[in-house]
Amino acid sequence: MPKRGKNYQDAVKKFDKTVLFEAPEALKTVCDVKSAKFDETVEVHVKLGVDGRHADQQVRGAIVLPNGTGKTVRVLVFAKGPKAQEAEEAGAEYVGAEELAQKIQGGWFDFDVVVATPDMMGVVGRLGKVLGPKGLMPNPKSGTVTMDLKKALQEIKAGKVEYRLDKQNIIHTPIGKTSFGPEKLEENFNALLEAIVKAKPAAAKGQYLKSVTVCSTMGPGVKVNPALIQF
Repeated sequence: MPKRGKNYQDAVKKFDKTVLFEAPEALKTVCDVKSAKFDETVEVHVKLGVDGRHADQQVRGAIVLPNGTGKTVRVLVFAKGPKAQEAEEAGAEYVGAEELAQKIQGGWFDFDVVVATPDMMGVVGRLGKVLGPKGLMPNPKSGTVTMDLKKALQEIKAGKVEYRLDKQNIIHTPIGKTSFGPEKLEENFNALLEAIVKAKPAAAKGQYLKSVTVCSTMGPGVKVNPALIQF
């Protein structure tokens, strides 16, 4: 394990890492112990009691956070004709078709979210090996494969985030910046956790929320008591 920096070690000394906090106190702690000179992103990490290897235990979705993410999101849209014009008018940074696919295959990734109309998935599908590992592949479940590009762009720009399991059955999702303060972060936290709880698969057995941790980009993880998270 790499050696932690002095600021990180100082932050750890400011609270008890063994304690399971209520969400408001955990988020206040994250803001209080932050040390970076830049506005750090606050993330939520949720370990679920499911087995993502089984299709009926997958957890994936998207939600527009009440207070946004605090991040400027660059959106690339695969569309043609009138839909391409709609995407441009809705504020997409990049709009195109085969020419964009070629750029991506050449190693270009100056964007944060990819949206596509259904008729373009033949082109986008060929990019699965490069977009998939980066979590950028458009998906109907997250609202990024759609004919309603205006709505999709509005939600993304307003602070829409996607949540999904990794190979360890953990969800990692940003919920804002430390500059938001504890109250706004708590509103975003509650919206995300409510969505995750409602997305519980019918096949999931036993404890669903195994552990919940919040942290800033450079800060230590602060544990939230999952037993107190109920919607």
